[in-house]
Amino acid sequence: MPQPATASVADLARSGGIRPALEWFRKERTWINEQHLKLCRIPAPTFFEQKRAEWMAESFRSLGWEAKIDRAGNVVGSAVAGSVAGSKDKRRDDSTVAVTAHLDTVLSPRTPEDIKVAGDGRMLGPGVSDNGAGLAGLLALAACWNAVGPLGDGRSAPLLVANVGEEGEGNLCGMRYLCRTSSSRPHTFLVLDGPGTERITSRALACRRFDITVTGPGGHSWSDHGVANPVHMLSRAITLFNDGMLGFNAAPRYSYNFGLIQGGTSINAIPTEARAKVDLRSESRERMEGMAALLATVVDEALSAENLRASGGRLTARVREIGSRPGGALPEGAAILGCLQAVDEYLGIRAGLDCSSTDANIPLSLGLPALSVGAGGQGGGAHTPAEWYQPEGRDLGLRRILLTLCLLLDGAAQSFPDA
Repeated sequence: MPQPATASVADLARSGGIRPALEWFRKERTWINEQHLKLCRIPAPTFFEQKRAEWMAESFRSLGWEAKIDRAGNVVGSAVAGSVAGSKDKRRDDSTVAVTAHLDTVLSPRTPEDIKVAGDGRMLGPGVSDNGAGLAGLLALAACWNAVGPLGDGRSAPLLVANVGEEGEGNLCGMRYLCRTSSSRPHTFLVLDGPGTERITSRALACRRFDITVTGPGGHSWSDHGVANPVHMLSRAITLFNDGMLGFNAAPRYSYNFGLIQGGTSINAIPTEARAKVDLRSESRERMEGMAALLATVVDEALSAENLRASGGRLTARVREIGSRPGGALPEGAAILGCLQAVDEYLGIRAGLDCSSTDANIPLSLGLPALSVGAGGQGGGAHTPAEWYQPEGRDLGLRRILLTLCLLLDGAAQSFPDA
């Protein structure tokens, strides 16, 4: 695929089919905002995305696309044969470009009223930014593609995917299925994740997640005082890990987070079990292996210390890996990055390359071209109850996505011409 020049992006943006499509995003801001609010009011915690998936599938169909829910739970939208989008869709399967956005959220609204609009126009509530912004962008793209007429004329239609399992312990299961199980695996992936236009995720940050489970006999807080305590042992292990990480150099970058701790049934009962879940991330495989080894070591040390000091009962501990996101990176000179950067230059967007953990991890780890970008607008407070999204400026992000997608589709058509 040839690298596009900024001049060719300008020609594309001025062309008869694309120019009205780019304007459509500005004209239909109200409709896009309405769809954004509707989808965010449907709870979709990881592993329970079905209701939102069904809503997305029906939305695709109402916008003139075929839609199915695959065995993993992903919603896959494709152009209807003979429609504006699919009238000249003669591509080979392996030239398919997929635009994806994950369905699931870390926190979910308890009632529809938890998703609301503030006086300054911001959307408030869990998931409005991550990934309400990406899903709304997917719907806007679907609507625009069929609304403006000849946009698909002579150009393959993309595959539009609302996938499951990106957050929490989903372990990227939706994207894994799409990349490894689907009989017509896409060739290129453009992932819409969150808001903004200031970042381009071209490197996949590796991530490993572990569950630590400690068990013991339990007992009464007074009469059985001194019996080995799982919570005490787990607390010691976390402290030892924190102290041990002080010996690691700052580079290459890494992070760790004990994000969930559970245990006990009453303030006056010695727990029979305590659990913690930890997230480890690093740009370096060696650093990741070092952190995982340290975790195993401190659990053993804390277990021995607690059993040694206890007057009765013994604890057992198990460290179990519950998720692993592979790393990867786009090769130097990748065409997909050249397309996006040419569009950014044309639109006046200054975006930096970054390394993060997204759905793009899976295709990048398999050597498939993939990027993750924001879907425009601004947002903050992701993964917290104070999450917010400001749709002002969203149309810039959507124009960016459409122009990049058209360049990718044109390149795929050149690589796989009609027979």
